Parts: sequence; C-alpha cells; structure tokens
Amino acid sequence: MPDFSLERGCPQSPVAGIDEAGRGPWAGPVFAAAVILDERSLPDELAERIDDSKALPPEERAELFALLPLYGMIGVGEASVAEIDELNILRASLLAMRRAVERLPVAPAIALVDGNRPPDLPCSVRVVVGGDGLSLSIAAASIVAKVMRDRRMALLAREHPGYGWESNAGYGTPEHRQGLVRLGVTPYHRRSFRPISELLQLTL
Repeated sequence: MPDFSLERGCPQSPVAGIDEAGRGPWAGPVFAAAVILDERSLPDELAERIDDSKALPPEERAELFALLPLYGMIGVGEASVAEIDELNILRASLLAMRRAVERLPVAPAIALVDGNRPPDLPCSVRVVVGGDGLSLSIAAASIVAKVMRDRRMALLAREHPGYGWESNAGYGTPEHRQGLVRLGVTPYHRRSFRPISELLQLTL
C-alpha cells in the first residue's frame, strides 16, 4: 500500500505526486494530475483507502476524488487527440503532466512522477516505477486523472454513441471495435494508433 515514505525522504517541500490516465485507449485525450497532499490534515482512515486507481472500484475512486481536495491541492492537465497524433502518446503524456503542475495553486519543490520518463517541469523531478503503489501523492494523482478522464469519455460518448466509451473509456474492447466497423472513425480517435490507422487504410 502507498504511504508518505517517498515524500518524507525528499529534501524540500512541497512535494507533488504526478500520474497520468489514458495512454492506451484508441480514443480520447490523455489526462494527468498533480497532487500535493497535506500529510498533517489527511486522516489515517482516508490515507488507508488511497491506492493505485486501477486497484479501486469506480465508486471508491469517485468518493476519494470528491474528498481529496479537502486535504491538498490538485492540478489537472490534458493533451488532445491532435497533440497525441502529432507528438506521440509518450510526449503528449509528459506534456499533460507539465500542464497539471502549471495548474497547481502552489509550485512544488519536487515532483514524484509515476513511470521512468521525467516530464520537463520547473522543479526537481524524481521518477518512480510503480509509484502509484508506493507514494500516496502519486496514488492520489492516479485517482484524479482516472476519474477526470473517465468523466470526459462519458461526455464524449453522448456526442458519439455506439462505441461504448461510457464504459470502456476508449480502450479497444470488442464493443469499441464493433462500433468502429459500423460507424467509422470519429474526430476523437487517435489516428496514429495502429488499429485506427489500419481501419482508415481499409476505407480509402
């Protein structure tokens, strides 16, 4: 379970945890969140519930998402489908992380970033592989990014029904694949991703 060990080991504060959501889907933007938690005010019982977003059911994620702003500061950034196709998904994810940090009300001294590639940030950066299972700040960021992106995909599903985005969040599920065959490619599909580019080639 994540805790504050990594944050406590940083020589300066405040410390932000950063994570992204949406690198793998075929459609939709990629989101990132930066979270600075106030360890002194965060109740132990709430800290014990914070975990990697992938390990939590949707209802738990939503409840934690609503509570986190009471115990810290949050910044959210995103990179559009056009930016993903132009830059590639890795660089777009790093861009979303930078935007998330820029939207924090207070600049962090150090950022703990989930993964092995550091974004270009105006502060010190420490990358942490599997960080969402180690750092409470990164785990909190994973929850925020996941909930924000899922909600965006649910909104886009109303605009483009038939792909199942409200449930698959743009990932390549059978329902999504069937929707592509039936309905074609939307402006929110990532044309640089192989399944989408191959489908576009077939329709030329």
